[in-house]
Amino acid sequence: MTIDTDVFDLSDAHTTAMHELYRHLHAHPELSMQETHTAAFILEKLNHLGLETFMCGGTGVVGILRNGDGPVVGYRADTDGLPIAEDTGLDYASTTAGHLADGTGVPVMHGCGHDTHMTVGLTAAQLLTENRDAWSGTVVFIFQPGEETGEGAEAMVEDGLWAKAPQPSIIYGQHVWPGLAGTVNISKGTAMAMADAWKVTVRGQQAHGSQPDQSIDPIVLGAHMVVRIQTIVSREVHPMKSAVVTIGTFHGGLKENIIPASAEFTVNVRTFDVDVRERVLGSLRRIISAEAAASGAPEPVIEELISFPQCYNDPSSTEDLMAVLGEVLGEDAVIESPPVMGSEDFGLLAEAIGVPSVYWFFGGHPQGVLDGDDPVPGNHSPYFAPAIEPTLTTGVKAAMTALLSKVGKAA
Repeated sequence: MTIDTDVFDLSDAHTTAMHELYRHLHAHPELSMQETHTAAFILEKLNHLGLETFMCGGTGVVGILRNGDGPVVGYRADTDGLPIAEDTGLDYASTTAGHLADGTGVPVMHGCGHDTHMTVGLTAAQLLTENRDAWSGTVVFIFQPGEETGEGAEAMVEDGLWAKAPQPSIIYGQHVWPGLAGTVNISKGTAMAMADAWKVTVRGQQAHGSQPDQSIDPIVLGAHMVVRIQTIVSREVHPMKSAVVTIGTFHGGLKENIIPASAEFTVNVRTFDVDVRERVLGSLRRIISAEAAASGAPEPVIEELISFPQCYNDPSSTEDLMAVLGEVLGEDAVIESPPVMGSEDFGLLAEAIGVPSVYWFFGGHPQGVLDGDDPVPGNHSPYFAPAIEPTLTTGVKAAMTALLSKVGKAA
């Protein structure tokens, strides 16, 4: 299908409004599942455009744009920020503070680029509203909270998202990243890794440091677990399969001459394959339990912190999208890429109703930044500041191309 590119030609007024929108969102981030003001802001914008709207999953917002008969298509943008102190030096940098679930006060930044995603989604909604003659069907805009914690997609689904909104035949989503601005990267099949994170509390027996025979040392025991865990990928995962197992934190004790009663560590697992995921998680449980038994210690306590689903791009739908993206952005700007080890809960939205989905990345840095002597700021960096252009315009064109490839009228 040939896309009528006139539909998403941005006037000077559109561009100015889009940039102002982005700067506002960047300066006012909120933490995962706490996006109260952000949700109200999005709701106001969608209501002004005349979309049907409803809140979903706590701080999620859904906008339904109906325009006659035709396919139903979904588009998702995430909305949460991160507990990062921004250090970009921008005149619209965030100075916002928030509180983690445990009450800890933290600075907040849109260090992953979700401000970009919201801007693109709202701009696409505006362009479709203003160009109804160019398309026919229904677009469901999903402004999802809590992506960073893996809570948001599940919360929206459990809150009846697909009972309240028309069920789409396909769902699209995209994410800015530290690639070349003006380009998109897309994978056929697996796009991003599944992720699992645990907190493991190792239980021992407290004793004075001079009486180790009276103890079951949870620090030594935990150290044995950590070392043995390193063998899972090297000795239990097939050499042609991918997995990453990371011990991110380890805490134990308060004083150098006291053997503590407990210690704790966190572990993060990334896998592409469901069978590999089950093998790795099973091996983790076996090793943690066996090492405790070998030390005569009580069974450790495992708390599951997060679990991100598979992010899978339907190969046929991806191939179709790549073709039309090439027509709009230029073939050189559309790059087929291998999957990345980062994780997303986007896939759950489509999985919940058994429809395909496609997810891609669009670049946020000019060539000069990529070729410079300084490290390239990546997502979750206090220095992550995508160039406003051509980043935003590329994101809008990519989103509009995906949507119009299903609901657009032939040019």
